[in-house]
Amino acid sequence: MEDVQVEEDVPKEGAEVENPEPLSAESYAAESMAADTDPWIIFDSRKTPAAEFDGWLETNRPSQVGRFGDEESGKGPVGWIAVLGPGHCPATGDVIGLQASWERLLTSGRTITFQTVKELALNHGVLTGKWLMHLDSGFKVDHAWECVARAALEGKIFQTKVSPRDPKSDRKHVICSYNKDFTDENEVMRLDAVIRATGVKCSLSFKPDVYTYLGIYRNNRWNLCPTIYESKYDLECVPRRSHIVNKVTNLEVT
Repeated sequence: MEDVQVEEDVPKEGAEVENPEPLSAESYAAESMAADTDPWIIFDSRKTPAAEFDGWLETNRPSQVGRFGDEESGKGPVGWIAVLGPGHCPATGDVIGLQASWERLLTSGRTITFQTVKELALNHGVLTGKWLMHLDSGFKVDHAWECVARAALEGKIFQTKVSPRDPKSDRKHVICSYNKDFTDENEVMRLDAVIRATGVKCSLSFKPDVYTYLGIYRNNRWNLCPTIYESKYDLECVPRRSHIVNKVTNLEVT
């Protein structure tokens, strides 16, 4: 399978996708919640024969699936397109308890930092996270999606998902590939290596799910950067490899 060489950069802290009116963190959170609650198109490799995967993938290319459906054809809205790997299991963290603790933290007067959010995540077992890829609609996203979706089918990624096409805006698609513990840096690095091995070369950023559950997105009032690692693939290096920076410490990891 040919490499996906995409030059898109994930927005850095304090930056926004080119838009004359940047959205607030609350707007991003509302959009995310709406996508999560709308129906998903899911290939569950624990239940569905692998022989059906190619047909499913062709039918559900992200550039062709509309986020808001089509009344004329009777198609409803689609929140996400997802592949669950053979080792997938539902998250066991206490999200409700996490959110309650967050509300208490906000009224406590304590400074909100990465460390205080991490502490909440550890206390409530909400440790999953994901590498994010932002890609233009069309061949780029379809090809990158096929790469990581096949890795999930083969059990190399336990869950991955992609946003469908939004005809109302020119915003990029996002692909999310998950790991089970964002506090385990070695595990985060291994997932990056799996994604790179599929042929994906575009910039990646890593976001703990705790930020998503707490509604912490870009332009939030605590000035937190919701992504904690950034991965850029070095095409000039021999052998080729990712350069990954921990954005909390500003130190290069690889």
